[in-house]
Amino acid sequence: MDQLQANRTAQHERAAPGAPLVGNRWRSMRERIIGSVLFLCAAVSILTTAGIVGVLIFEALEFLRAVPLLDFLTGTVWTPLFSPPSFGVLPLVAGTAVVSLIAMLIALPLGLLAAIFLSEYASPRVRRVLRPLLEILAGVPTVVYGYFALTFITPLLRQLWPDMQVFNALSAGIVMGIMIIPLVSSLSEDAMTAVPRALREAAYGLGATKLEVTLRTVVPSALSGITAAFILAISRAIGETMIVLIAAGQSTIMQLNPLKAMETMTAFIARVSLGDNPQQSIEFKTIFAVGMLLFIMTFALNLISQRILTRYRQVYQ
Repeated sequence: MDQLQANRTAQHERAAPGAPLVGNRWRSMRERIIGSVLFLCAAVSILTTAGIVGVLIFEALEFLRAVPLLDFLTGTVWTPLFSPPSFGVLPLVAGTAVVSLIAMLIALPLGLLAAIFLSEYASPRVRRVLRPLLEILAGVPTVVYGYFALTFITPLLRQLWPDMQVFNALSAGIVMGIMIIPLVSSLSEDAMTAVPRALREAAYGLGATKLEVTLRTVVPSALSGITAAFILAISRAIGETMIVLIAAGQSTIMQLNPLKAMETMTAFIARVSLGDNPQQSIEFKTIFAVGMLLFIMTFALNLISQRILTRYRQVYQ
């Protein structure tokens, strides 16, 4: 009996050193599996972006085989669905620029002022209440904003300008600016909150007032983040669809009057993609050419934003 117990003990001692090895192998295998799953999850976004860009490039090149690039970029008449067709994209670019400019004139100053108040003047209790209320604007569906512009903002504006058309760029731009305010205020506030408290205290120690500390210390120190927020907001305005589709109209006449109807690039893409044009026709392929141009514009703005953040970011110890 003692000999049997001794044999079992010896076998257990011989097997014990191998147990950690088996556990380490299983742990290493589990880590590799988790790493592979995470890599696949990260690769989905990259592959999706590559697929979208690939489709845009392929279809845009098919369009440019029939329409010269110079005529597309410099033409001032956009009538691809009429006979004879004309493919000058400048009216759509002008409409996009006008609506986006109006939106920026609303969103940038109001968003920055809201960020300054929340970061420097509001008490913690007020900040906890106002921030969620402000961010509710970002949760409202854009189609609601579109009908709000058409049924509420436009009648108010027509009391000031009776000649204003029912569908116009001004009301669409104003409502789009209201929609973008939370984006500007949230990113700008984060940038100003990241400014070290020591800089504020040093400015107070030199006798500066609260307004002087805010405008001469905090805002310049957070300028890179604020500028990036502005550029991202511009990209958001350029890519907005439903508001301009509902409220801005479908006029493709080359003009810059915000009281008139205009069509933006995104509104044209949405309207034609839901139409009855054959998918292999040159009329249908215009949406890919316009989409490629829109992608290049927003991508360039995002690159500028990242470059500004990289170049001018203040690194505090």
